[in-house]
Amino acid sequence: MKLIARGLNANRRWFMKNALACAGAASAGTRLLADDHNDNGNNRRLSKGDAALLRFAAAAEILEADFWIQYNELGGIQDDEVPGGSGIPAYTAALSNLDADFAQYIHDNTDDEITHFTFLNAYLMSKGAAPANLDQFRTLTGSTATGSSGKPRLTNLMQLTLDTSWWTRYRSSANNPDLDPNFVFPQAVPGLASGQFTAIPRTNADLAPADHLQAIANTAAFHMPTIEQGGNSLYPSMAQRASSVEVLRILISIGPTETMHFQTWSDKAGNAVSTPLAPLTDSTNGLTFPDLNSPPFDTETFQTNLIMPEPCPFLSRSLPACSIIRPTETKGIAMGVVNFLTAMGLFIGQVPAFFELLKDLAAEADAAKRDG
Repeated sequence: MKLIARGLNANRRWFMKNALACAGAASAGTRLLADDHNDNGNNRRLSKGDAALLRFAAAAEILEADFWIQYNELGGIQDDEVPGGSGIPAYTAALSNLDADFAQYIHDNTDDEITHFTFLNAYLMSKGAAPANLDQFRTLTGSTATGSSGKPRLTNLMQLTLDTSWWTRYRSSANNPDLDPNFVFPQAVPGLASGQFTAIPRTNADLAPADHLQAIANTAAFHMPTIEQGGNSLYPSMAQRASSVEVLRILISIGPTETMHFQTWSDKAGNAVSTPLAPLTDSTNGLTFPDLNSPPFDTETFQTNLIMPEPCPFLSRSLPACSIIRPTETKGIAMGVVNFLTAMGLFIGQVPAFFELLKDLAAEADAAKRDG
């Protein structure tokens, strides 16, 4: 496969040579999909651009599944659908303070992300295209608290720096990042944007004091929608570059599930910044979760029970305001996602080859163009 980036580093050659042989779970459904798939003669090979779009989406879903599995091991429901750890009762209880169904939601979100990358890789292989495979980078040490499986990870949930400006972006009726790329939306929890915080108990020592453990659960509650709002924008942005109607169908069918995740977790995050849990300050590090329904935050910009996007300018300010996903600008969207996840601290500890591979995948996806 010809790369957009100039030259082929050793890791990239390894990836393209071995991906078909190492796709893991994706290979199980490939023969069935290839045999049954026949969409009015559309059972032809993918264009280079369409394959790149789906491969980047699959890589993003592999990364999502990796950290959701960590959440599920410690605070979700372990079963045959999402096997792994054995849970931490104290952490699960802190999450349940945000919502009694938190463990079930973690489980179902985890299951969704696993099915996403499994399907995308199987579809790519059914078309003779290389799937996404990041297995060689499963080298990070995750939580060592009782309840964790101890498996090596792709992602790091223990040094997160979270941009929570999505909170005010979706409540703004005046500004849209697609039209106002330089507008700075206020942070919902400024502390999360100015340090490195864990979203899971790192060891059993993190299970006390109570305010520290609740702050960890609250950090998870904000990390989850922060991630999902990214997927919420990624899929419609990439869909605008798809050439095949079937690839377009895939992107606009998976994308809305990310929106469902985002809205669900937005609601849970709201419980972390409202009474009776807020205000809360972690006595071990000073991280504060304010009550966004109390002065000086008690405005529509911060209101915690708003989980549907306010209408805002769209395409042109000469047109009426419209309630939309934002942003959906397609230029540079894949590389933007890589930069967003990297700045979050999700990949702290990864080797340079990992970042090179992600950037290669993003560059190829961003170079995709719709035919005609």
